[in-house]
Amino acid sequence: MTALTRRIVVSTALLSLAAGLTAGCGKTGDHDKGSDGSGGSGGGGSKVIGLLLPENATTRYEKFDRPRITAKVKELCPDCTVDYANAAGQPATQAQQISSMIAKGVKVLILDAADAKAVKTSVEAAVDKGIKVVAYDRLAQGPVSAYVSYDNEKVGELQGQALLDAMGAKAVPSAKIVMIDGDPADPNAADFKKGAHKILDGRVTVAFEQSGLWKDTVANQKMTAAITLLGAHSIAGVYSANDSMAGGIATALKGQNINPPLTGQDAELAALQRILSGTQSSTVYKPASPETDPAAEIAVALLNGKSFTDVATTTVTSSTGQSVPAKLLPAVPVTKDTIKDTVMKDQAYTVAQLCTAQFAALCKQAGIQ
Repeated sequence: MTALTRRIVVSTALLSLAAGLTAGCGKTGDHDKGSDGSGGSGGGGSKVIGLLLPENATTRYEKFDRPRITAKVKELCPDCTVDYANAAGQPATQAQQISSMIAKGVKVLILDAADAKAVKTSVEAAVDKGIKVVAYDRLAQGPVSAYVSYDNEKVGELQGQALLDAMGAKAVPSAKIVMIDGDPADPNAADFKKGAHKILDGRVTVAFEQSGLWKDTVANQKMTAAITLLGAHSIAGVYSANDSMAGGIATALKGQNINPPLTGQDAELAALQRILSGTQSSTVYKPASPETDPAAEIAVALLNGKSFTDVATTTVTSSTGQSVPAKLLPAVPVTKDTIKDTVMKDQAYTVAQLCTAQFAALCKQAGIQ
Protein backbone atom coordinates (compact mmCIF):
# COMPACT_ATOMS: atom_id res chain seq x y z
CA MET A 1 0.00 0.00 0.00
CA THR A 2 1.41 3.37 -0.99
CA ALA A 3 1.73 6.27 1.45
CA LEU A 4 -1.04 8.11 -0.39
CA THR A 5 -3.36 5.11 -0.14
CA ARG A 6 -2.65 4.76 3.59
CA ARG A 7 -3.46 8.46 4.15
CA ILE A 8 -6.79 8.07 2.32
CA VAL A 9 -7.79 5.01 4.39
CA VAL A 10 -6.90 6.69 7.70
CA SER A 11 -8.74 9.88 6.77
CA THR A 12 -11.84 7.91 5.79
CA ALA A 13 -11.78 5.99 9.07
CA LEU A 14 -11.47 9.19 11.11
CA LEU A 15 -14.37 10.78 9.28
CA SER A 16 -16.52 7.73 9.92
CA LEU A 17 -15.62 7.75 13.61
CA ALA A 18 -16.43 11.47 13.93
CA ALA A 19 -19.78 10.96 12.22
CA GLY A 20 -20.60 8.10 14.59
CA LEU A 21 -19.72 10.18 17.64
CA THR A 22 -21.82 13.10 16.40
CA ALA A 23 -24.81 10.84 15.84
CA GLY A 24 -24.33 9.32 19.29
CA CYS A 25 -24.27 12.76 20.94
CA GLY A 26 -27.47 13.69 19.15
CA LYS A 27 -29.25 10.62 20.51
CA THR A 28 -28.10 11.33 24.05
CA GLY A 29 -29.36 14.90 23.85
CA ASP A 30 -32.76 13.77 22.55
CA HIS A 31 -33.05 11.34 25.48
CA ASP A 32 -32.18 14.09 27.98
CA LYS A 33 -35.01 16.22 26.67
CA GLY A 34 -37.51 13.45 27.16
CA SER A 35 -40.46 13.67 29.51
CA ASP A 36 -38.62 11.65 32.13
CA GLY A 37 -36.58 14.77 32.93
CA SER A 38 -33.32 12.84 33.26
CA GLY A 39 -29.94 14.31 32.57
CA GLY A 40 -27.43 16.59 34.23
CA SER A 41 -26.73 20.31 33.94
CA GLY A 42 -27.24 21.47 30.39
CA GLY A 43 -29.13 18.28 29.51
CA GLY A 44 -32.84 17.55 29.41
CA GLY A 45 -33.16 17.69 33.22
CA SER A 46 -32.35 21.40 33.20
CA LYS A 47 -35.41 21.97 31.04
CA VAL A 48 -37.86 20.14 33.27
CA ILE A 49 -39.88 21.86 35.99
CA GLY A 50 -41.65 19.67 38.51
CA LEU A 51 -45.18 20.59 39.56
CA LEU A 52 -46.47 18.94 42.74
CA LEU A 53 -50.03 19.67 43.85
CA PRO A 54 -51.45 18.49 47.18
CA GLU A 55 -54.88 16.99 46.55
CA ASN A 56 -57.72 16.56 44.09
CA ALA A 57 -60.75 16.83 46.37
CA THR A 58 -60.75 20.60 45.81
CA THR A 59 -61.60 21.18 42.16
CA ARG A 60 -59.30 24.17 41.64
CA TYR A 61 -56.08 22.14 41.42
CA GLU A 62 -56.93 20.04 38.39
CA LYS A 63 -59.28 22.57 36.75
CA PHE A 64 -57.22 25.74 37.12
CA ASP A 65 -53.79 25.46 38.76
CA ARG A 66 -52.32 22.58 36.79
CA PRO A 67 -53.30 23.66 33.25
CA ARG A 68 -52.50 27.33 33.81
CA ILE A 69 -49.09 26.77 35.35
CA THR A 70 -48.24 24.33 32.58
CA ALA A 71 -49.39 26.76 29.87
CA LYS A 72 -47.45 29.67 31.37
CA VAL A 73 -44.25 27.64 31.66
CA LYS A 74 -44.56 26.61 28.00
CA GLU A 75 -45.21 30.22 27.01
CA LEU A 76 -42.07 31.42 28.79
CA CYS A 77 -39.94 28.40 27.91
CA PRO A 78 -41.23 26.56 24.81
CA ASP A 79 -38.67 23.76 25.13
CA CYS A 80 -39.41 23.18 28.82
CA THR A 81 -41.37 20.20 30.11
CA VAL A 82 -43.61 20.19 33.19
CA ASP A 83 -43.45 16.94 35.15
CA TYR A 84 -46.70 16.77 37.15
CA ALA A 85 -47.82 14.79 40.19
CA ASN A 86 -50.75 15.07 42.60
CA ALA A 87 -50.43 13.71 46.14
CA ALA A 88 -54.19 13.06 46.53
CA GLY A 89 -53.98 14.43 50.07
CA GLN A 90 -51.25 11.97 51.17
CA PRO A 91 -48.01 13.53 52.49
CA ALA A 92 -46.18 10.20 52.17
CA THR A 93 -47.17 10.02 48.51
CA GLN A 94 -45.88 13.52 47.92
CA ALA A 95 -42.57 12.64 49.56
CA GLN A 96 -42.22 9.72 47.13
CA GLN A 97 -43.10 12.00 44.22
CA ILE A 98 -40.41 14.48 45.21
CA SER A 99 -37.85 11.67 45.52
CA SER A 100 -38.79 10.50 42.04
CA MET A 101 -38.33 13.98 40.60
CA ILE A 102 -34.97 14.33 42.34
CA ALA A 103 -33.87 11.05 40.75
CA LYS A 104 -35.00 12.28 37.32
CA GLY A 105 -32.80 15.36 37.57
CA VAL A 106 -35.53 17.99 37.68
CA LYS A 107 -33.94 21.38 38.39
CA VAL A 108 -36.90 23.38 39.78
CA LEU A 109 -39.95 22.29 41.77
CA ILE A 110 -43.21 24.21 42.14
CA LEU A 111 -44.50 22.67 45.35
CA ASP A 112 -47.94 22.98 46.94
CA ALA A 113 -47.35 20.92 50.06
CA ALA A 114 -49.81 18.28 51.20
CA ASP A 115 -48.32 18.81 54.66
CA ALA A 116 -46.17 21.92 54.95
CA LYS A 117 -44.29 20.64 58.01
CA ALA A 118 -43.81 17.01 56.96
CA VAL A 119 -42.44 18.02 53.55
CA LYS A 120 -39.44 19.82 55.08
CA THR A 121 -37.16 16.78 54.81
CA SER A 122 -38.05 16.36 51.14
CA VAL A 123 -37.40 20.04 50.44
CA GLU A 124 -34.00 19.77 52.10
CA ALA A 125 -33.18 16.67 50.06
CA ALA A 126 -34.10 18.47 46.84
CA VAL A 127 -32.09 21.57 47.68
CA ASP A 128 -29.08 19.40 48.62
CA LYS A 129 -29.18 18.16 45.01
CA GLY A 130 -29.15 21.70 43.68
CA ILE A 131 -32.89 21.87 42.99
CA LYS A 132 -34.68 25.18 43.55
CA VAL A 133 -38.08 24.98 45.25
CA VAL A 134 -40.94 27.46 44.78
CA ALA A 135 -43.52 27.12 47.56
CA TYR A 136 -46.90 27.52 45.89
CA ASP A 137 -50.13 28.49 47.70
CA ARG A 138 -48.82 27.01 50.98
CA LEU A 139 -45.54 27.99 52.60
CA ALA A 140 -43.65 24.71 52.86
CA GLN A 141 -41.02 24.45 55.55
CA GLY A 142 -37.43 24.12 54.49
CA PRO A 143 -35.04 26.16 52.33
CA VAL A 144 -37.47 27.27 49.62
CA SER A 145 -36.35 29.93 47.16
CA ALA A 146 -39.68 31.77 46.85
CA TYR A 147 -43.33 31.72 47.87
CA VAL A 148 -46.42 32.60 45.83
CA SER A 149 -49.86 32.76 47.41
CA TYR A 150 -52.77 34.93 48.40
CA ASP A 151 -52.65 36.97 51.60
CA ASN A 152 -54.24 34.20 53.60
CA GLU A 153 -54.87 36.08 56.82
CA LYS A 154 -56.69 38.70 54.76
CA VAL A 155 -58.74 35.91 53.18
CA GLY A 156 -59.88 34.92 56.67
CA GLU A 157 -60.80 38.53 57.40
CA LEU A 158 -62.89 38.65 54.23
CA GLN A 159 -64.65 35.45 55.26
CA GLY A 160 -65.37 36.76 58.75
CA GLN A 161 -66.69 40.08 57.49
CA ALA A 162 -68.86 38.38 54.88
CA LEU A 163 -70.42 36.24 57.61
CA LEU A 164 -71.20 39.29 59.75
CA ASP A 165 -72.63 41.12 56.75
CA ALA A 166 -74.89 38.17 55.93
CA MET A 167 -76.03 37.90 59.55
CA GLY A 168 -77.03 41.57 59.53
CA ALA A 169 -78.87 42.63 62.68
CA LYS A 170 -78.37 39.15 64.14
CA ALA A 171 -74.62 39.77 64.40
CA VAL A 172 -74.56 40.55 68.12
CA PRO A 173 -72.13 39.34 70.82
CA SER A 174 -74.61 36.74 72.09
CA ALA A 175 -75.19 35.20 68.66
CA LYS A 176 -73.76 31.69 68.42
CA ILE A 177 -71.76 30.72 65.38
CA VAL A 178 -69.99 27.53 64.34
CA MET A 179 -66.48 27.52 62.86
CA ILE A 180 -65.30 24.57 60.79
CA ASP A 181 -61.64 25.31 60.10
CA GLY A 182 -59.37 23.74 57.50
CA ASP A 183 -56.74 21.02 57.66
CA PRO A 184 -54.23 21.63 60.49
CA ALA A 185 -51.48 20.27 58.20
CA ASP A 186 -52.07 23.25 55.89
CA PRO A 187 -50.48 26.45 57.25
CA ASN A 188 -52.99 28.48 55.25
CA ALA A 189 -55.78 27.08 57.40
CA ALA A 190 -54.20 28.66 60.47
CA ASP A 191 -53.98 32.00 58.65
CA PHE A 192 -57.63 31.81 57.53
CA LYS A 193 -58.65 31.02 61.09
CA LYS A 194 -56.54 33.84 62.53
CA GLY A 195 -57.98 36.38 60.10
CA ALA A 196 -61.55 35.25 60.73
CA HIS A 197 -61.16 35.45 64.50
CA LYS A 198 -59.74 38.94 64.14
CA ILE A 199 -63.08 40.02 62.67
CA LEU A 200 -65.50 37.79 64.58
CA ASP A 201 -64.18 37.78 68.15
CA GLY A 202 -66.20 40.05 70.42
CA ARG A 203 -68.86 40.62 67.79
CA VAL A 204 -70.37 37.12 67.93
CA THR A 205 -69.83 34.04 70.10
CA VAL A 206 -67.90 31.15 68.62
CA ALA A 207 -69.87 28.38 70.33
CA PHE A 208 -68.33 25.44 68.44
CA GLU A 209 -65.04 25.25 66.55
CA GLN A 210 -63.18 22.29 65.08
CA SER A 211 -60.60 21.72 62.37
CA GLY A 212 -60.71 18.96 59.78
CA LEU A 213 -59.57 17.77 56.39
CA TRP A 214 -60.57 19.72 53.31
CA LYS A 215 -63.44 17.29 52.65
CA ASP A 216 -67.19 17.73 52.52
CA THR A 217 -67.77 14.46 54.37
CA VAL A 218 -65.57 15.48 57.30
CA ALA A 219 -67.18 18.92 57.49
CA ASN A 220 -70.63 17.33 57.39
CA GLN A 221 -69.75 15.17 60.40
CA LYS A 222 -68.44 18.14 62.36
CA MET A 223 -71.46 20.28 61.52
CA THR A 224 -73.76 17.47 62.61
CA ALA A 225 -71.88 17.30 65.92
CA ALA A 226 -72.27 21.06 66.36
CA ILE A 227 -76.02 20.85 65.75
CA THR A 228 -76.32 18.03 68.28
CA LEU A 229 -74.39 20.02 70.89
CA LEU A 230 -75.91 23.46 70.37
CA GLY A 231 -79.36 22.75 68.98
CA ALA A 232 -80.24 23.50 65.38
CA HIS A 233 -82.14 26.73 65.94
CA SER A 234 -79.52 28.34 68.17
CA ILE A 235 -76.98 28.56 65.34
CA ALA A 236 -76.89 32.05 63.84
CA GLY A 237 -74.09 31.55 61.32
CA VAL A 238 -71.43 29.12 60.10
CA TYR A 239 -67.85 29.81 59.09
CA SER A 240 -66.56 27.23 56.62
CA ALA A 241 -62.92 27.50 55.62
CA ASN A 242 -63.58 26.55 51.99
CA ASP A 243 -66.30 25.67 49.50
CA SER A 244 -65.75 21.93 49.46
CA MET A 245 -66.37 21.81 53.20
CA ALA A 246 -69.30 24.21 52.82
CA GLY A 247 -71.00 21.64 50.58
CA GLY A 248 -71.01 19.08 53.37
CA ILE A 249 -72.09 21.69 55.92
CA ALA A 250 -74.96 22.86 53.72
CA THR A 251 -76.21 19.27 53.51
CA ALA A 252 -76.15 18.94 57.30
CA LEU A 253 -78.01 22.24 57.71
CA LYS A 254 -80.62 21.27 55.14
CA GLY A 255 -81.21 18.01 57.00
CA GLN A 256 -82.26 20.07 60.03
CA ASN A 257 -84.36 22.51 57.98
CA ILE A 258 -82.20 25.47 58.95
CA ASN A 259 -80.35 27.88 56.68
CA PRO A 260 -78.04 30.24 58.57
CA PRO A 261 -75.45 32.30 56.65
CA LEU A 262 -72.55 30.11 55.50
CA THR A 263 -69.14 31.21 54.22
CA GLY A 264 -66.72 29.47 51.89
CA GLN A 265 -63.64 30.00 49.75
CA ASP A 266 -62.36 29.19 46.23
CA ALA A 267 -65.46 30.19 44.22
CA GLU A 268 -66.14 26.60 43.18
CA LEU A 269 -68.94 26.09 40.67
CA ALA A 270 -71.12 24.19 43.14
CA ALA A 271 -70.60 26.93 45.72
CA LEU A 272 -71.70 29.63 43.28
CA GLN A 273 -74.82 27.61 42.57
CA ARG A 274 -75.48 27.30 46.30
CA ILE A 275 -75.07 31.05 46.60
CA LEU A 276 -77.59 31.57 43.81
CA SER A 277 -80.04 29.25 45.55
CA GLY A 278 -79.44 30.79 48.97
CA THR A 279 -77.90 27.83 50.81
CA GLN A 280 -74.48 29.50 50.99
CA SER A 281 -74.12 33.21 51.59
CA SER A 282 -70.59 33.93 50.32
CA THR A 283 -67.30 32.63 49.02
CA VAL A 284 -63.87 34.15 48.43
CA TYR A 285 -62.63 34.32 44.87
CA LYS A 286 -58.92 33.86 44.28
CA PRO A 287 -58.40 34.22 40.52
CA ALA A 288 -56.09 31.50 39.25
CA SER A 289 -53.94 33.45 36.79
CA PRO A 290 -52.62 36.05 39.28
CA GLU A 291 -51.26 33.13 41.34
CA THR A 292 -50.29 30.60 38.67
CA ASP A 293 -48.47 33.05 36.42
CA PRO A 294 -45.98 34.37 39.03
CA ALA A 295 -45.22 30.82 40.14
CA ALA A 296 -44.35 29.87 36.57
CA GLU A 297 -42.38 33.09 36.03
CA ILE A 298 -40.27 32.53 39.16
CA ALA A 299 -39.70 28.87 38.29
CA VAL A 300 -38.46 29.71 34.79
CA ALA A 301 -36.26 32.50 36.18
CA LEU A 302 -34.71 30.06 38.65
CA LEU A 303 -34.23 27.55 35.85
CA ASN A 304 -32.30 30.14 33.87
CA GLY A 305 -30.38 31.58 36.84
CA LYS A 306 -32.11 34.96 36.55
CA SER A 307 -33.44 37.38 39.15
CA PHE A 308 -37.15 37.34 40.02
CA THR A 309 -37.27 40.37 42.34
CA ASP A 310 -39.66 42.08 39.93
CA VAL A 311 -42.16 39.29 40.64
CA ALA A 312 -41.56 38.53 44.33
CA THR A 313 -41.88 42.04 45.67
CA THR A 314 -42.19 41.29 49.39
CA THR A 315 -40.97 38.75 51.95
CA VAL A 316 -42.57 36.42 54.46
CA THR A 317 -41.11 34.64 57.47
CA SER A 318 -41.59 30.89 57.59
CA SER A 319 -42.44 29.00 60.77
CA THR A 320 -38.75 28.09 61.02
CA GLY A 321 -37.67 31.74 60.86
CA GLN A 322 -36.51 31.84 57.24
CA SER A 323 -37.10 35.06 55.29
CA VAL A 324 -38.55 34.06 51.93
CA PRO A 325 -39.06 36.29 48.84
CA ALA A 326 -42.79 36.30 48.21
CA LYS A 327 -45.62 37.34 45.95
CA LEU A 328 -48.82 37.87 47.97
CA LEU A 329 -52.09 38.56 46.20
CA PRO A 330 -55.40 40.13 47.23
CA ALA A 331 -58.59 38.03 47.13
CA VAL A 332 -62.18 39.10 46.42
CA PRO A 333 -65.33 38.36 48.46
CA VAL A 334 -68.25 37.10 46.39
CA THR A 335 -71.99 37.16 47.13
CA LYS A 336 -75.02 36.65 44.93
CA ASP A 337 -74.90 40.32 43.96
CA THR A 338 -71.28 40.18 42.80
CA ILE A 339 -70.95 36.84 40.97
CA LYS A 340 -71.56 38.54 37.63
CA ASP A 341 -68.86 41.20 38.08
CA THR A 342 -66.18 38.93 39.55
CA VAL A 343 -66.05 35.24 38.72
CA MET A 344 -68.16 35.44 35.57
CA LYS A 345 -66.48 38.62 34.34
CA ASP A 346 -63.17 36.76 34.47
CA GLN A 347 -64.75 33.86 32.56
CA ALA A 348 -63.75 31.38 35.25
CA TYR A 349 -66.90 29.51 34.19
CA THR A 350 -69.18 29.79 31.21
CA VAL A 351 -72.81 30.83 31.60
CA ALA A 352 -73.78 27.36 30.42
CA GLN A 353 -71.75 25.76 33.21
CA LEU A 354 -73.21 27.94 35.95
CA CYS A 355 -76.74 28.46 34.70
CA THR A 356 -77.96 24.93 34.10
CA ALA A 357 -81.71 24.34 33.89
CA GLN A 358 -81.97 24.13 37.68
CA PHE A 359 -80.34 27.54 38.14
CA ALA A 360 -81.41 29.39 34.99
CA ALA A 361 -84.10 31.48 36.67
CA LEU A 362 -81.79 32.33 39.56
CA CYS A 363 -79.07 33.38 37.12
CA LYS A 364 -81.53 35.67 35.40
CA GLN A 365 -82.47 37.25 38.73
CA ALA A 366 -78.77 37.84 39.42
CA GLY A 367 -78.31 39.46 36.01
CA ILE A 368 -76.05 36.68 34.74
CA GLN A 369 -78.30 35.61 31.84
